[in-house]
Amino acid sequence: MESAAVTVERRVTERGELVLRAEAGHYEVISNGVFLMDTRAGRSERLLIQAALAAVSGNARLLIGGLGVGFSLAEAARSERATEITVVEIEPALVAWHRSHLSRFSEHALDDPRVRVVTADIVTWLRGTDQRFDAICLDVDNGPDWTVFDGNADLYGVDGAALLRSRLRPGGVLAVWSAAHSPGYARRLAEHVGPVDTHRVEVPRGEPDVVYLAHAR
Repeated sequence: MESAAVTVERRVTERGELVLRAEAGHYEVISNGVFLMDTRAGRSERLLIQAALAAVSGNARLLIGGLGVGFSLAEAARSERATEITVVEIEPALVAWHRSHLSRFSEHALDDPRVRVVTADIVTWLRGTDQRFDAICLDVDNGPDWTVFDGNADLYGVDGAALLRSRLRPGGVLAVWSAAHSPGYARRLAEHVGPVDTHRVEVPRGEPDVVYLAHAR
């Protein structure tokens, strides 16, 4: 008999309800009744980091937009080339869960001295900082065409692409995770950031996950 998912924690945030559920040793995060992510795979989330680091030379200052269930952060912390890792995550509850239930999936990377977690909206934070990075890795939505919150759409438009480009160092790269192919977004990246590589990752059900890697001109 299959086990049923049980609610581990339920938080009410400024953006609505956030729920952490457990089933058969894994966890899933639900936002306002919509499935966001779970801990069952992680291949494409790791590729997001791997592809970005492979595309830059030498050591790297890395920005990760979205903590998620921690696969991307864990992958970044494994790399000795990532000398600074800044994570911007809007939900304090999710950060707290990485001190408890989700810590094994992020491999306790919050304790790594290279890691700094900023609890903020990624668009607002990018507009307010003058920091620049060798690699920016975004996984804050289910993709450019399926945002978790309406305000996130700004990140994927022309202005968002220009903003992200302005936060890259010379020779830097922008990696963006998507749950489906988005040809329009790929064209936008190519026009406003630089040449784009597309990495597809097969999943058990549905369309492949996609990682877009744009090389800053």
